Amino acid sequence: MYTTDRFKDIYATKNDIDWTLLDNVQSIIKSVQKEGDQALYDYSKKFDSVDLTDLEIPHTALKDAYDSIDSDLRDALIAAKENIEAYQQSIKWTQSEASELYQKIHPLNRVGIYVPGGTAPLVSTVLMTTVLANVAGVNETIIVTPPQKDGIQQAILAACYIVEADHVYQVGGAQAIAALAYGTETIPKVDKIVGPGNQYVALAKKLVYGDVGIDSIAGPSEIVVVVDETTRADWVAYDLLAQAEHDIQARTFLISENKEKLDEIMTVVAEKAGLQPRAEIIAKSLEDHHYSVHTASKQETVDTVNLIAGEHISIQTEDAATYVDLITTGGALFIGTYSPEAIGDYVAGPSHVLPTGGNARFSNGLSVNDFLRTNSVIHLSNETFNQMAPSGIRLAKEEALQAHHDSLYFRLEDNH
Repeated sequence: MYTTDRFKDIYATKNDIDWTLLDNVQSIIKSVQKEGDQALYDYSKKFDSVDLTDLEIPHTALKDAYDSIDSDLRDALIAAKENIEAYQQSIKWTQSEASELYQKIHPLNRVGIYVPGGTAPLVSTVLMTTVLANVAGVNETIIVTPPQKDGIQQAILAACYIVEADHVYQVGGAQAIAALAYGTETIPKVDKIVGPGNQYVALAKKLVYGDVGIDSIAGPSEIVVVVDETTRADWVAYDLLAQAEHDIQARTFLISENKEKLDEIMTVVAEKAGLQPRAEIIAKSLEDHHYSVHTASKQETVDTVNLIAGEHISIQTEDAATYVDLITTGGALFIGTYSPEAIGDYVAGPSHVLPTGGNARFSNGLSVNDFLRTNSVIHLSNETFNQMAPSGIRLAKEEALQAHHDSLYFRLEDNH
């Protein structure tokens, strides 16, 4: 357990990118640029131990997967999709109304969506990305996900069917990001790449940014939980375990002015951790990346939460609602006992693709608006031009740009 001052001394916000992988990732990207599909086949065999014959998964396979999953899962996926659609539609940018100066809003043409595989294939990521693109009106959605020895998980394929993805390719890692960024014979170049992934994916996104848009550089997942004497210790324990089971790098933060409650919760965590199917992952995560912080006041609590700028901020105190205006950094706020982080992972509506590693200081979670772009429209009347031009003429003169000056000056002269 840490005091606030001690925590500030030892804690550093970072995304933990392993820069020793940089040369390998650069090599993969260059190979995909040069060799196209063949590089994707080779890397799938090398990294995933899968000898592919086709990169694209046909739409018939998506439909078969949808038909094969149990009805409860199908209903849950559809319910989540509908919730996400409703929320994203409610926050979608609307066209400004003006006659001379305004913005036009346009959806992106083609986006690439990375859906992780690995030890916990994220079915929900299909929904939390592609639905947003659909609400935005994106013309073409392309999903990539790592190939598996026994085939892509049926639930992922069913989710791809539900969101009506245009193309689904079984390719993962840095090579998938390179394919989306630069295109191959089979996979077309996209305008933007979104979705979480491992270190190779994060580094690849960082390297291709500028040639293609990206959402963020995702690091280990994290949760910050604020509690008081009224908090249910067992419920919070499960919230912490839910975060820790993601990955051995996952970070958990437990903050309170009540030292006894911190001890109580961590005792319950210890009791329940070994009973979880992913107990080894949880144990390593908690051992290396858990922080219990005992604060001296509510202000100290708020300051600590804002310092962490965590991906998920869960406030489970009696006065939880009062924190909404006080927490100014955080990917998403979960307010009250019945708003656990897990509900946001799946069905609440806001995307679970959120900034990590302190990046919430300057960025926000993925939303429908990340799949839109705007351009300004300047359509001035003669009268408005006459009002604005003198200032522009003076500034052009100051910058010694004569043609700029003349472009404005002679229009203005001819109007008088």
